[in-house]
Amino acid sequence: MKNFVKTLFALVCLVLSSSACRRSPSSVETPSRQTLMSRRDVAAMLASLPIGASQMDEVYCAVSASSSNGYDEEYMMRDLLSVPGSGVGSDRSSATRSSVKWSTPLKSLIEDYLAEHSVKTRSADDVQAYLDDLAESGLQIYWPYSQEWDGETLPLITFDPGSGSETNYAYVVSGEPGHYVVTDSVFVDENTAMERPVWVINNNDDSGCVPLDSFMSTKGWDYYGEFDDESEDDGEQYNLYIRDFTMLRNYDTWFAGASEFHVFCGAVDGFHAKTEAELRNYTPEVTDFIVVVRRGEIGKKKQFNAILVTDFSNQLDKLAFLISEDDGGTITSWKCSASVKIKSKTYGFDLDIPLHQYDDVVWRGQLGATFFNKGGTIEGRFGDVMLTFALE
Repeated sequence: MKNFVKTLFALVCLVLSSSACRRSPSSVETPSRQTLMSRRDVAAMLASLPIGASQMDEVYCAVSASSSNGYDEEYMMRDLLSVPGSGVGSDRSSATRSSVKWSTPLKSLIEDYLAEHSVKTRSADDVQAYLDDLAESGLQIYWPYSQEWDGETLPLITFDPGSGSETNYAYVVSGEPGHYVVTDSVFVDENTAMERPVWVINNNDDSGCVPLDSFMSTKGWDYYGEFDDESEDDGEQYNLYIRDFTMLRNYDTWFAGASEFHVFCGAVDGFHAKTEAELRNYTPEVTDFIVVVRRGEIGKKKQFNAILVTDFSNQLDKLAFLISEDDGGTITSWKCSASVKIKSKTYGFDLDIPLHQYDDVVWRGQLGATFFNKGGTIEGRFGDVMLTFALE
């Protein structure tokens, strides 16, 4: 018998758009050591670099790798400075071998810029100190709608203003290498990002999470969510799935990147106790992981086949269920319970499901076992998401 809940699931979505309107051009300020880690000054620094086709390809390869690994369209400064072209979740050893394709990666341009502008009278150690700070800052290049890039157009470079605003100004880089004109006179919104490349400097929020596809591969599931269970069947066995997930609204501004939806399910998997004494052998556990859904996929049904409970017995009574959108902050918890039945008596299990201080609680409560339809599917709305469950 197993005594843990197999899985959980979360969904995330993100991406950008923008429209433009010019003001008078102004020069880009050289960042100081104290302000280098601000999103604005990193954006200004990148806009001052002689970015060309090679650097565009490097960033495109990195955000495409992150996306294919189940994360957002993101390129972390940590990877940019150590493994050029590597996406979040990529094998860093293989990425190191492939990074030789860029003779002048962005890292080299940044090193040259710092040596010339920030530390004219200081040693190379000071340049390295800048780079070390940048690598540890958690900042990244976020490129929404990168799949629409035409392979030529240079980006507008902006940053997450962190104020909930849907618009911001962007730095414009144009002209031939060595003859760049940089202004901060273009305002961008999500429509702009849909129409042309926009790089947003924001903070990484999901690199420490495990996407659904990765979770399935490490837990013995095949791509479609079936669990390779070698244990003997104890009578008729049902698995509880989430077949699909539909997000009905975006929770964050487009500057912030993906909205991380964590879906938690707490229950006692494979519960077949006959006596109160046997009840002590069972303890529920809760697991969570992340699935990234692009911002533009709002309202679209995403197929997952994610297993929540691999042995849904007739003795299960109530499951604890939580959907939250991750916005960080201090870790707290939701104290809740799941329950089982023995000879018509109900017994509860206490659970602590993690939450962060700034998380949006999309839906939380108990799901009764009778909510699910054995041998069929049932769809329900939970806050601003729609889920389809299957008990088969």
